Amino acid sequence: MTLQTTLVGSYPVPSWLRAAPSREALNDATAVVLALQRRLGVDVLTDGELSRFDVNHPETNGMIEYFVRPLGGVRSAVTRSDAARFAAQPHLGFRRRPAGVVTGELDEGTLDLPAAYRSARALADGPLKFTVTSPYMLARTLLDEHYGDERALALAIADVLADQVRDIDADVIQVDEAHLPGRPEDADLAAEAINRVLDAVPGAPSVHLCFGNYGGQRVQAGRVRALRPFLAGLRADHVVLEAARGDAEDLKELADLDNLRFGIGVIDIKDTQIESADQVAARIERAAGLLGGAERIGWVHPDCGFWVLPRSVADGKIAALVAGRDSYVGR
Repeated sequence: MTLQTTLVGSYPVPSWLRAAPSREALNDATAVVLALQRRLGVDVLTDGELSRFDVNHPETNGMIEYFVRPLGGVRSAVTRSDAARFAAQPHLGFRRRPAGVVTGELDEGTLDLPAAYRSARALADGPLKFTVTSPYMLARTLLDEHYGDERALALAIADVLADQVRDIDADVIQVDEAHLPGRPEDADLAAEAINRVLDAVPGAPSVHLCFGNYGGQRVQAGRVRALRPFLAGLRADHVVLEAARGDAEDLKELADLDNLRFGIGVIDIKDTQIESADQVAARIERAAGLLGGAERIGWVHPDCGFWVLPRSVADGKIAALVAGRDSYVGR
């Protein structure tokens, strides 16, 4: 089985794009990010998620506001009383204010993920991954004044996203979930909502479990082993996990899950030191041993997105990822 390299999604926003954002500059930056990955030998490219960056919400790199604010039924103007009601509920610890207020039945509004994909596809020379934030995670960032039920809200968001990804023929569509690792008791709800999106994916559906990458810090204190019920219920081709730092030993507790392949993080994005090819190869070998064999691993990638790192460091780590995979395969 081929062991493919890819990125989790994000790439550092170039300083010149931040300084003078425009449609032309965004297209140029995206083309640079895609060409860089191809030149360094990455198998499945990402667009760097550059168009999602929101200077007003740098801590989430646009993975929340980009998806919920365009939706019909969501009010993006948040009042002081909205924020107070949101703060009184057990929501994400890194948010003091909701991303929006749900005031009516949700619909896609002006959200147009297929158009965003087509823009990247036109610039990509090779297989392409497209990323979407989990409907469960998005639901947890909203102040709900309409549905009155967390499951109903999460499934409504899932239906909107599913209708959009049906028209995206990316080689891989990855659903990013960064809240469940700290709240594993919601495994059934999260899996139900995420599976609605996965079932609509034309290509290979995947799920990225993130423990936090805000300012280079891990936010969630949970462990992968606590998420076995969630993983067992997923209808995905593979799941994208952290393994370069932290709980790599937990991988052995997933060895008997036969419904999934695994993507293994072998690049530490919370450290600016660039790994050697030997270090990366050793991490792949260790993960293969813990999971019960190399055939369980279909993908290797960084632990999370690169948006928190300087570009020069990210570029060096991408080169190390490919070199380490090549070293491992050549043994």
